[in-house]
Amino acid sequence: MTGTTPLLARTLTLPNGARLGNRLAKAAMSECLGDLELAPTEGHVRLYRRWARSGAGLLITGNIMVERTAIGEVGNVVVDDERDMGLLRRWASAGKEHGAHVWAQLNHPGRQIPVTLNARPVAPSEVPVANTAGLFRSPRELTHGEVETLVTKFATTAGILVRAGFTGIEIHAAHGYLISQFLSPATNRRTDAWGGDRDRRRRFLIEIVRAVRAEIGEVVPLAVKLNSADFQRGGFDQFESAAVVSALADEGIDLLEISGGTYESTAFMGLPAEPVKASSEEREAYFLDFAQRIRQQVSLPLLLTGGFRTTTGIADAIGSDEIDVAGLARPLALEPDLPARMLDGTSTASTVRHRTLGIRRLDGASDLLWHTTQLWRMADGKDPAPGRHPLITMAHYFSRLAPYTLHRIVRGTRSTSRDGYVVRTRGPAEH
Repeated sequence: MTGTTPLLARTLTLPNGARLGNRLAKAAMSECLGDLELAPTEGHVRLYRRWARSGAGLLITGNIMVERTAIGEVGNVVVDDERDMGLLRRWASAGKEHGAHVWAQLNHPGRQIPVTLNARPVAPSEVPVANTAGLFRSPRELTHGEVETLVTKFATTAGILVRAGFTGIEIHAAHGYLISQFLSPATNRRTDAWGGDRDRRRRFLIEIVRAVRAEIGEVVPLAVKLNSADFQRGGFDQFESAAVVSALADEGIDLLEISGGTYESTAFMGLPAEPVKASSEEREAYFLDFAQRIRQQVSLPLLLTGGFRTTTGIADAIGSDEIDVAGLARPLALEPDLPARMLDGTSTASTVRHRTLGIRRLDGASDLLWHTTQLWRMADGKDPAPGRHPLITMAHYFSRLAPYTLHRIVRGTRSTSRDGYVVRTRGPAEH
């Protein structure tokens, strides 16, 4: 045991009375393990059983999408009815085997859907994703009625997942996905009830928070993942984010997770989107400056994800009362028992480092795919393989996708699910 261990091992009681067993969380990574019908699989059960032994007090799932026609990457799970309740229950149960909270992260990709999955995505406004080499098509603007329907879908999905045994819900309002698109003046150019000024731009998020809370009740923790900024010119900045934080505090959420970036920047890929202040770099966390700022304006419990690698860095942030919980994502793709080792003092730092090809335009994606294949190994009952070269793991990634790509070609590039919705097939990423 080290001097930092007691800080990491402290319990945390959330505003609704729920208690986290310690201050370490497995942050969300998109597992990309869903099947052709967008359902969870045995891989989810095996992976979360492994993470249940991690020592983390909180496990947050990767993207669970709320609409069957809108998945952000191949392998996403969609929950819009109770057809997969059996596997959802086993997934939640596996993660809880050693006492951790398991929260389901709800999302909708909006315009951030690859063209191979949806040639006409939806968004607040018809603003295409820039600088992505044609990977995404220009979106269609949602109607007022469609926006209201999506609010209901978030609530429906939340209710199903809580009934399946997930102990909390996190609403993903970061990384340039649909809710984030509504928040940003760069992507929300509406002039109706859902845009035009910052109050109306955040209405979609606030209505979702209210609908989900009404569905799951006060006893179940409700969290929101929010960008500190999207790092885009004319976009969602720290001033607007701080105003959203105050509004969320007024709504009575139980925890706020701070992140940053979009598909048009690098922050959400685990790489800083803009120069990191020397103080933040020294203290590891990318978004610590923003956490310090909002700590002065609200009393919400804060989870900070992005950059933490050492017990000292985590303990400094918690001990100085800047954050309450530290999120670890990619370290747990390679070292699934890292929190337990940090808590008992046998490890003081993660050995995970960015794995790159040395090609700037490909490095973010190759690092992402490298970590995704490590999740697949654990989902297959194997140990991570940290020594594998990124080129080998990329070959593994694409070879695993090949059968699903062929399936799309044979079916005329489109596959129809059990209920007739148009869906596509399977593959990965992180969030």
